[in-house]
Amino acid sequence: MRRLQTHGLLLLTFLLFSSYSIASILQGTVRDRETGESLPFVNITLHLKNQTPQTTPTDFDGNFQFSNLKPGEYSIKASFVGFQPIQVTGILIKLNETKIIKLTMTTSSIQMNEVVISRYRNKLIDKGNTVVKRTVTSEDFQNMAVRSASNTAKNTAGVYSSDDGSNLNIRGSRADATYHYIDGMKVLGSNPPNPNENYAPIQDHTFVKVSQEPLSTFSVDVDKASYTNVRRYLSQGYLPPQDAVRIEEMVNYFKYDYPQPKGEHPFSISTEYTDCPWDSNHKLVHIAIQGQEIEMESAPPNNLVFLLDVSGSMNSQNKLGLVKVGLHLLIDQMRPEDHVAIVVYAGAAGVVLPSTSGKHKDLIKDALNQLQAGGSTAGGAGIELAYQIAEQNLIKNGNNRIILASDGDFNVGISSTDQLIKFIETKRDKDIFLTTLGFGHGNLNDANMEQLANKGNGNYNYIDNALEARKVFVTELGANLITIAKDVKVQVEFNPSIVKGYKLIGYVNRKLSNEDFNDDKKDAGEIGSGHSVTMMYEIIPANSDEEFGLIDDLKYQSEKEVVFANTDEVLTVKFRYKKPKGTESILITHAMENQSVPFEHASTNCQFSSSVASFGMLLRGALEGENYGYKEVLKLAQANTGNDEDGSRKEFINLVALASSY
Repeated sequence: MRRLQTHGLLLLTFLLFSSYSIASILQGTVRDRETGESLPFVNITLHLKNQTPQTTPTDFDGNFQFSNLKPGEYSIKASFVGFQPIQVTGILIKLNETKIIKLTMTTSSIQMNEVVISRYRNKLIDKGNTVVKRTVTSEDFQNMAVRSASNTAKNTAGVYSSDDGSNLNIRGSRADATYHYIDGMKVLGSNPPNPNENYAPIQDHTFVKVSQEPLSTFSVDVDKASYTNVRRYLSQGYLPPQDAVRIEEMVNYFKYDYPQPKGEHPFSISTEYTDCPWDSNHKLVHIAIQGQEIEMESAPPNNLVFLLDVSGSMNSQNKLGLVKVGLHLLIDQMRPEDHVAIVVYAGAAGVVLPSTSGKHKDLIKDALNQLQAGGSTAGGAGIELAYQIAEQNLIKNGNNRIILASDGDFNVGISSTDQLIKFIETKRDKDIFLTTLGFGHGNLNDANMEQLANKGNGNYNYIDNALEARKVFVTELGANLITIAKDVKVQVEFNPSIVKGYKLIGYVNRKLSNEDFNDDKKDAGEIGSGHSVTMMYEIIPANSDEEFGLIDDLKYQSEKEVVFANTDEVLTVKFRYKKPKGTESILITHAMENQSVPFEHASTNCQFSSSVASFGMLLRGALEGENYGYKEVLKLAQANTGNDEDGSRKEFINLVALASSY
């Protein structure tokens, strides 16, 4: 009882003196003045004089909410493409008050000049370069794509004027469907104007000659953030930025029917060799690794520290609100032997809940429910404090893990990625892993969140809705909490008598030097309970006349003569892993025989994962097949939904259809 009283005092003190303790709330709805229908995704900006404005989108029902408001006189602005912006001033907010307002918006029309309309309501209007003028209404915005008059280039860009003097910026990535913005706001199809979202640059793999480099070596883990982030973009009417598309994370998002491991190793390895669906002159290698599944009931006890970003940038329902939804689901899964602590950071970092047994679920939820967002982002200080709490409550033979939930916006304290990585690297040897969860849009620091999880021996997930929260915290809880292997590496050796060249699909930022494979000091990825990993190579056969990777003849030496081994093996997969508490790696090898099958006879696993990989390549502009596009991806995915218990494959089909219309 004394411990609970102490915790209550700590919580009360923290809430009274933190920057996010004020309970004033502004709630509202936005509707179409003419139809009365609710308007989702309206941009709402709330401003108090001499304070930084807060922004949030309306939800699917046109609702919005601002919490943690200081007393004062506010103004609010609503803006949405195709509607006249509105502004309301003189909104008085009192201490501890919940104020409700209702907003209505009126549609507008804009005369666009010097624009060639190439498609209207999905019908081709004009293939030429004729300049046309047309009055465009909000209804048209959802059914029209435009392109610049100079439509011969693959990528076009231009600035055009409208009759009200505003600028119309047109960008494009395909000649038959480009995209437009009005007043900096996206209308249909292009990447949204989110300059504060940060993605690490990706340079796709190219074909490599086996005679010059027979080994392909890379690190493996099962991050899935890219798929849900791409889904967020497409669901909101945008094509994602190319660097937001990490193909391996999209492929590994789905569950496959791979053989379960048998014997001494907690992994099975299976391979397939087939025709390449997007290039009939090439082959496709499909490699699958399936991890052993451990039931949560028999898992070791958990020492969890929730590290929650409650800074001002998290002040929206799809950020801190969604964090609470997800963690409530996780708390419901906790056992009495599990312990949870809550550390938060905004202008400063603090402990809201000391390490508490999972049998006190209501106590943990109450502490979580009290949190409100506001202030700057002392992310570095929060991470330091979270590791301190985790170390103080370390379970020697348990799962010690920090779960960081944020939009990745670190700007106070240890703020640089390099500093944070160095700090986390010094802590991972103490068997405390770091899982990162990304939320929201507009200032998502995807690159930061991915790197922190990689260096913290954990995984990175992006949560875009409540269903995804349930997937991460309920359906795949064991995979996300229980690590069955760390420092996982793959090295594939190709046989030059069968393979002339190869290209790894995805895993661009996972590449290792060949020497790293046998170096147990080299950090690599982690795999959780029941996780599967899918890898694919596009292959140029040895008998192909195709030329690639051409370099000048060497001056001081001739090209090394290749001596072919007397074997019919296409390749050998070498797989290294360490046990979660181990320091020495364990090696598994698997050879793939030259037994190619037509692609239509390949497994459902191979065919569906190929559809996902080719979809990612299309989004990245990296698919070289001339006659392979969204139509072919859609057909392939529809024919290979398999046992789609969670509906994720059907959802994927819908996303491909969406992307094809942009």
